[in-house]
Amino acid sequence: MIKLYGKGYKYVAGKFAEASSNEGYTGTMAYKILAAHNGGKAAKGETLHIKFDAIASHDITYVGIIQTAKAIGLDKFPVPYVLTNCHNSLCAVGGTINEDDHVYGLSAAKKYGGIYVPPHYAVIHTYMRENFAGAGKMILGSDSHTRYGALGTMAVGEGGPELVKQIIGKTYDVTYPDVIAVNLKGAPRKGVGPQDVALCLIGAVFAKGFVKNKVLEFVGDGVKNLPIEFRNGIDVMTTETTCLSSVWTTDGEVEKYLAARGRASDYKELKPDEGAYYDGLIEIDLAKVEPMIALPFHPSNVYTLRELLADPYEILHECELKGRELLKNDKFTLTDKITAGGKIRVDQAVIAGCAGGTYDNIYEASRILKGKAIGAELNMSVYCGSQPIYLDLSRKGVLADLTEAGAIVKTSFCGPCFGAGDVPANNGFSIRHTTRNFENREGSKPNEKQIASVALMDARSIAATAANGGILTSAFDVDYDNNIPEADFDAKVYASRVYNGFGKPDASAELVYGPNIADIPAMIALKKKLLMRVCAVIDDPVTTTDELIPSGETSSYRSNPLRLAEFALSRKVPEYVARAKAVYRDELKLEKGEIPEGYEYAAEIAGAKADELELGSVIFANKPGDGSAREQAASCQRVLGGVANIAGEYATKRYRSNLINWGMIPFRYAGKASDFEVDDIVYVSDAYAAIEEGSIKAIRIRGKETAEITLTVDALTPQEKEIIKAGCLINYNRNNK
Repeated sequence: MIKLYGKGYKYVAGKFAEASSNEGYTGTMAYKILAAHNGGKAAKGETLHIKFDAIASHDITYVGIIQTAKAIGLDKFPVPYVLTNCHNSLCAVGGTINEDDHVYGLSAAKKYGGIYVPPHYAVIHTYMRENFAGAGKMILGSDSHTRYGALGTMAVGEGGPELVKQIIGKTYDVTYPDVIAVNLKGAPRKGVGPQDVALCLIGAVFAKGFVKNKVLEFVGDGVKNLPIEFRNGIDVMTTETTCLSSVWTTDGEVEKYLAARGRASDYKELKPDEGAYYDGLIEIDLAKVEPMIALPFHPSNVYTLRELLADPYEILHECELKGRELLKNDKFTLTDKITAGGKIRVDQAVIAGCAGGTYDNIYEASRILKGKAIGAELNMSVYCGSQPIYLDLSRKGVLADLTEAGAIVKTSFCGPCFGAGDVPANNGFSIRHTTRNFENREGSKPNEKQIASVALMDARSIAATAANGGILTSAFDVDYDNNIPEADFDAKVYASRVYNGFGKPDASAELVYGPNIADIPAMIALKKKLLMRVCAVIDDPVTTTDELIPSGETSSYRSNPLRLAEFALSRKVPEYVARAKAVYRDELKLEKGEIPEGYEYAAEIAGAKADELELGSVIFANKPGDGSAREQAASCQRVLGGVANIAGEYATKRYRSNLINWGMIPFRYAGKASDFEVDDIVYVSDAYAAIEEGSIKAIRIRGKETAEITLTVDALTPQEKEIIKAGCLINYNRNNK
C-alpha cells in the first residue's frame, strides 16, 4: 500500500533512482515556486524570505490579527486578505460576541480593503480553492489546514503573527525545506475515497517524523486517475503529517476546475524537471489502498476497516488502554461498542468541512444512502463546504436523497472539526470525515467527566455505516453507482453576498467594536537575567494545541486576550492559570523593586537586584504544538506572564513560531519531564546569550537544592532573536518603524 524511502532520489523519465548528491534540487516544483516568491532565487540551507500572493483567516483568528496589525500601524491590506466566518458561525454561545466579531470583520474589510465571506457561506479552505488557489501561487492562512497543493499552490498554515508580518510588508522567513516526492501509482478501487488515502499516508509517516517541516510533492501516473476533489481531500489532510506544505503536478483536470470558476488564467502546467532531486520518497499504490479508520485519539492511529472488523475486541481494547492512560481516566471505554454479534455500533456520523464537505464526497455518500433509512439510533449530519456546492447538490436532488434517508443537511461550518457542533453524548462514538480526532476535539470535557470518541473515516464508508443502521461497515461491502456527474459551479451565490474590497480601502470607515473585543495587553522587553517558575509539567508524548488552549465554545472569547487566557491548559492542567497569575503578581512586585517572597534564594544565586531580574512562568512538555495553527496556544501563556516553553522538541514549526512572535523563548531540554516539578525555579543568567548562542547552562532551583541543566535553542533568524528580545512582534515592529 505504502513504502517510505529515506535516501535521496532523482526523478528520471517518470521513475525514481537513488542519487549520490543533491544536484538537481532546483528541478522540483517546490523550488520553482519558493524561488519565485523569494526574489527569484533559493538555495538549500539558506533562509527564505517569502511574500505570499494572498492570505486568509477565519473568525477565530482574524480579529486578533487585525488588532495586532492595527497596533503596529496598519492602513490597508497590501495583498488580498480573505476573512471567512466558518468557525464561530453559530452565534449561540457567549451572547452577542460571535456576531459582534463578524460585524467587526466586515467593518475591517471596508476600512482596510479586505474580502469578507459571511457566516454559513463557505469553509475557509473551500473558498480559497474556489477563488484564489492557482498553479505556482503561494497562500498563507491562519489555520493549520491551509493546503491547496492539488491546484498547484504551495500553501502554509501558520499562527496569526505570521499573517501580521505579511500585512505590514514583512516576510515569512523559513529555512529552505527538504522536499519529499510522493509517487502515486495506479487508481483507487470503488469504495475508496480521499480520506482513506490520506489516513494511509498519515499512519505511515507521523510517528516517524518522516516529513516533519518538509514539502510533499505529489507526482506519478496515479495523479491523473484522481478527480480534483479527491486530490483536494488527500492534500488538505497532509497537515496531519506535520509537513510544511505540499504541491501536486497539474494537468487538464486542474485547468478545467479553474476555468469552471472563471479563473482559466490561473492555470499553468507544473511538473518536475528531468533529474529533479528529492530528499526522500514515498510510494503509494492507490489500487492497494483499502477503506481506513483512524481510531481515538489521533489521525495517525490508523487501521484498515478490514482488520478492525475482523478483530474488534483486540484492537479496541488496545486503544481503550492507551486512551485511559492519555485521559488519566480508567472508565474510558471503546469495547462496549461491540455488539453481542461481534459488530461495532457507532452513535453518530458526520461528513463536513474542508476534508469531507466536497461535492464528490457528498454525492457518493448520497448514492450509497439513496432509498435507505438510517434509523433512530444514529445521528448523521452532512455539511457542504460552500454555498455553491450546496446549491449544486440541491439542484441535482442529492440533498433530497440525504434528507429522505434521515441525514440532516447543514450549511458550511467547521464546528464538527473543533468542538462547536455535533458534540456526541457522553461515551458516544462518532465517525467523521473531518480533519482531526484529538481527545476533546469534538467538544467533550474529560476533566468534567465527559468523554466521547471520534474516529476518522471516509464519507463512503460513513455512508455505508449509516445505511447499515449504525453498524460499522466498509464501503467495500455495499454496491452503489459511483459514476457521478461533474460539478456545476455557479458564482452568483458569492456575488450576492461576499464583500470584495481588495484595492478599495476606505480610511474614513470606522471599525465596529463589540464589548468583547479588547486590545492586546502590553508586553515588556526581555531582560537578560531570567527567573522562570514552572507552572505545568506535561509528560504526555505529544501535547496538542487543543490541550494548550481548548477549542470549541472557549473560542468565543478569542477576541478578548485576557478572558480567553482563563481557559489556558484548562483541560490538561486546570491549576495552571492560577499558578501563572501568581507568578505574574510576583513579577509586578519585582518591577517595583521588591524581591517577592519565595524568590529570595533565587535572587541570591543570581546575585542581582530586583530591577535586574525578570520573572515569568514556564511550562514543560515533551512535544507541544501538534494540531491547530491558533496562536492563542502561545499568546494565552504570554498574557498570563509566560516567558518561555521548555520542550524535548516542538511538534510543529507553527507552534514554535507562535512562541517566538509572542516573545517567548522556545527552549529545548534533552532530559526527562520528571526532571521538573511544579514550582521549580529555573534561573537563566543571560537570556540574550541563550538566544544568540543556542545553548546555556541554567540552574534549576527546588527549595534550597540546585542542579545545573543545559537548555538549548534551535537556530533563530536575526529577526526572530530581536522579536524575543523586544518582548513580542508588536514591540519589535514599533521599535523598527
